[in-house]
Amino acid sequence: MLELDAGSNPTEHNADHDASTQASDVKKLSSLVYGQNFIAQNEFRTVYHAITGAAIYQVSSQGIDTKAIVEFAKSKGSAIANLTFHERANALKQVAQYLLERKESYYELAKATGCTRKDAWIDVEGGIGTLFAYSSLVRRELSDETALVEDAWIPLSKNGTFGAKHILSPKAGVAVHIDAFNFPIWGMLEKIAPTLLAGVPCIVKPATEGAEMTHAVVADILASGFLPEGALQLICGQTYDLFEHLNAQDTVTFTGSASTGQKLRAHPHLNQYSIPFSMEADSVNSAILTEQANDETIDLFVREVFREMTTKAGQKCTAIRRAFVPANLLDTVQSRLVAKLQKVVVGNPELENVTMGALASVKQKHDVAERVEQLSQDAEIVFGSHLRQDFNIVAEHPENGAFYPPTVLVCKSPNEAQAIHQVEAFGPVVTLMPYHNLAELAQLVAKGEGSLVASVVRNADENVEQIIAKIAPWHGRVHVLDAENAKESTGHGSPLPLLVHGGPGRAGGGEELGGLRAVKHYMQRTAIQGSPNAMTQIGHSWTIGSQVFEDRVHPFKKSFDELRVGERLLTARRTVTEADIVNFACLSGDHFYAHMDKIAAADSLFGDRVAHGYFIVSAAAGLFVDAAPGPVIANYGMDNLRFVEPVKIGDTIQVELTCKQKTPKPLRDPEQKPHGVVVWDIKVKNQRNELVATYDILTLVNRD
Repeated sequence: MLELDAGSNPTEHNADHDASTQASDVKKLSSLVYGQNFIAQNEFRTVYHAITGAAIYQVSSQGIDTKAIVEFAKSKGSAIANLTFHERANALKQVAQYLLERKESYYELAKATGCTRKDAWIDVEGGIGTLFAYSSLVRRELSDETALVEDAWIPLSKNGTFGAKHILSPKAGVAVHIDAFNFPIWGMLEKIAPTLLAGVPCIVKPATEGAEMTHAVVADILASGFLPEGALQLICGQTYDLFEHLNAQDTVTFTGSASTGQKLRAHPHLNQYSIPFSMEADSVNSAILTEQANDETIDLFVREVFREMTTKAGQKCTAIRRAFVPANLLDTVQSRLVAKLQKVVVGNPELENVTMGALASVKQKHDVAERVEQLSQDAEIVFGSHLRQDFNIVAEHPENGAFYPPTVLVCKSPNEAQAIHQVEAFGPVVTLMPYHNLAELAQLVAKGEGSLVASVVRNADENVEQIIAKIAPWHGRVHVLDAENAKESTGHGSPLPLLVHGGPGRAGGGEELGGLRAVKHYMQRTAIQGSPNAMTQIGHSWTIGSQVFEDRVHPFKKSFDELRVGERLLTARRTVTEADIVNFACLSGDHFYAHMDKIAAADSLFGDRVAHGYFIVSAAAGLFVDAAPGPVIANYGMDNLRFVEPVKIGDTIQVELTCKQKTPKPLRDPEQKPHGVVVWDIKVKNQRNELVATYDILTLVNRD
């Protein structure tokens, strides 16, 4: 049995504070599981205020029924798989709006974790913003179905009666999310967003420090009623034998220390059942100042390192730990960075002049101090640390808080060093080190054995292609910063919903976030083989070669509800003339030689003048559009346009218009007339029945 508290160590019981764990006046944090508020009776761990040191709550899950938690998720929470992508996305949007209205209560709780309001904004509104972003992405990119057809028809036979498509279906299990202490809200929301959108219920296990914030948000989500019962559960405390009740349909994600993550990854039950395990671990992320850096670029570099050291007191998995500087600029960078750090005011964030708060706990302060001592075996401490007196802590009783000053080390022989490339002090700590050429830089960066992110700070006109080529394989994300993008850059340490968040090697090999990639992570990809008709039936989207329906009534005269997938119109024909080409060239201004210059066209690939591709698209619309007023509201867009064969003067074209897919649109305004999006498959063919153009058009069509 593996007892897990995601704070740092899988068997940690925090014995230092056991004597006070039975204080009757300290709030006991419940677990929100199997439809109940579960409160343990003993084995509590006490959490202390990061600023005052006062006990604020206790956590225990002793006696919890982990088997019942998993069964509740699969029996009740699995209802989320019955919702369509758009229904899940709309529910997530409603949850985000509900949380946003209650954000001030989360900011209040954040004070106990030692962060400033600016720091808490990343966690609170950054987390809620992730829900909005994912909801919007799915409503925009995915059809209103319960499963995802990932690709087009793949023919596997000569006559086209047998082929395949890949289908993504919600896994028939649960996702267990084990989160770190540094972002108790964002860390949880960025994981559950893609999971719920995939149609999979979640079990969340927060780190004990910060668990009160996670608890408050989960309690509000459950109270909102926007998610099916059982779609989200929360365990505060140990997970005990939770893993033993998982099976091959389940997924585990972990964010925290690399050592703890490796222990979990090796869990025999996970290996026995090939249960996917995604890990996002600490890493020694890099910032690189280029060799040609001018004065402005040096300032950009120093500002970025400074920001990553002081934001959340350096408690970010993406924070800069190693700063690589051209050897001739090392002293300049050191002096400018120290000058900025000397202006930092460390203390109680509620005081107006304080610019950096505390670490999450006293335990964390001791851990950072220990790691700095390890780093100092390879590097010289030039500013800060608990060993120096560079800082006065602005707080009533600083000795009770988890304060740690910004700390700068310099390692002048990084090639011979080990600790600076392997040890992460999870706080406001950075090590500066020189490099002499690109080859040495690449070697030093690789010594980190895989990181979440690296920043390359360059002059705006400088080519960093070679640097990127060398370091990209070791990173999940590379941030290129220069004067051109500095004002709008989201920064080195900001994971974004649409980009991969993870990294190779030591960073865990995971890929959290990443837009639709993250949603697909919780779904099973299955190759479905069969006939075109079977594919149409399974994927709710017309497949080439499957049954079509023809009617005397033009499909543009039919409402959304009257249309059938597979309904087809074969249009009249049109012969393309020289006048068509000349008139379109004059109208569009496109006088490209292949259309207008007979001699040049004769020497070209085509051997003769050809019609404009966009004329063919326009002419095709003229053939299939019904001009009279009717249910069709507007053209909504065009996808997948391909020109296959040229159309020459004298060729005759004809269009096959087929109803491919129907998606109802949710109404933003109750007074708005119901409507939906219809996707039409367009095939333009010539007199020899050869395909000359293919594409999809989307129309807005009124519903009955």
